[in-house]
Amino acid sequence: MNNTREVEAVVIGAGQAGLAGAFHLRRAGFEPDRDFVVLDHSPGPGGAWQFRWPSLTYGKVHGMHALPGMELTGADPARPSAEVISDYFDRYERAFDLRVRRPVDVRAVREGSGVRLLVETSDGAWSTRALINATGTWDRPFWPRYPGQETFRGQQLHTARYPGPEEFAGQRVVVVGGGASGTQHLLEIAAYAAATTWVTRRPPVFREGPFDENAGRAAVALVEERVRQGLPPRSVVSVTGLPLNDAIRQGIEDGVLDRQPMFDRVTPTGVDWNDGRHVDADVILWATGFRPAVDHLAPLRLREPGGGIRVEGTRAAADPRIHLVGYGPSASTIGANRAGREAVRDIRRLLTQESALLV
Repeated sequence: MNNTREVEAVVIGAGQAGLAGAFHLRRAGFEPDRDFVVLDHSPGPGGAWQFRWPSLTYGKVHGMHALPGMELTGADPARPSAEVISDYFDRYERAFDLRVRRPVDVRAVREGSGVRLLVETSDGAWSTRALINATGTWDRPFWPRYPGQETFRGQQLHTARYPGPEEFAGQRVVVVGGGASGTQHLLEIAAYAAATTWVTRRPPVFREGPFDENAGRAAVALVEERVRQGLPPRSVVSVTGLPLNDAIRQGIEDGVLDRQPMFDRVTPTGVDWNDGRHVDADVILWATGFRPAVDHLAPLRLREPGGGIRVEGTRAAADPRIHLVGYGPSASTIGANRAGREAVRDIRRLLTQESALLV
């Protein structure tokens, strides 16, 4: 018996990008459960935000842009961002009746019958004419490899499992990574740890002054050019630099944000450089970012020789049925909103063209 269900569009992921795509589908006249479905493997609303560490309060969140059609107002800046944004996403899903199905794991997307795609999940299969992939990066933390890493007798963890600064009380901590998470971790941990060491592959770039609309467009354009060439995307933050705010200035003045070049090897007791330096460590915290969670798209062979998926706007260049929202230049809260609208506009055009050919 064939239990495959047919819809016009499937949205994978219910973070900012997936909800934006679902909102614009609804607005364009698509009905949830009849014309489209939203599949999310998380246990509840909130996307990746629900997994953020408790010390990341809403007041520390940089640039959280509201979802389309519903502002986030009156949030307590002292409340954990995981709670604030999860509650907001929950209200949003109910307000627009998006009927997100969870927890549902998408295992593979492959060619279906005719012009359709087959989406294989833990809750059965879906046949669809278009796909909005909004799976983000949280499920694919990036762990660099260094000689001796497996010999380290202390604890190694990634930002994805950061428990909060209190857990590092009295410990010697090496923080790896020059992004926003790495600096936030250092500034928090320093008040509890016996010692901290900050290492990055490249010297950090601190940005002074306001980050205006022109600067934002220029940063997005740099990321967009990479995905247009089929290269793995870099985050928008990676080309904007770190904002030089009061907390960062204090961290520099106190010596907490005293960046060291990347070590050359890990030892059982710490890290070594080729010039003979050694730092003892109880913990290595890898604040080394994430990679796009797109392995379920592998059967469609979308990757280019450069290692990324070539994207034009939000559409995969190799397959116009596939839209990647929250990927590359749209991997920001405001970018995801715009990309969701653009993807739905393209999907409507594609479905109209297919219907005309069938007449």
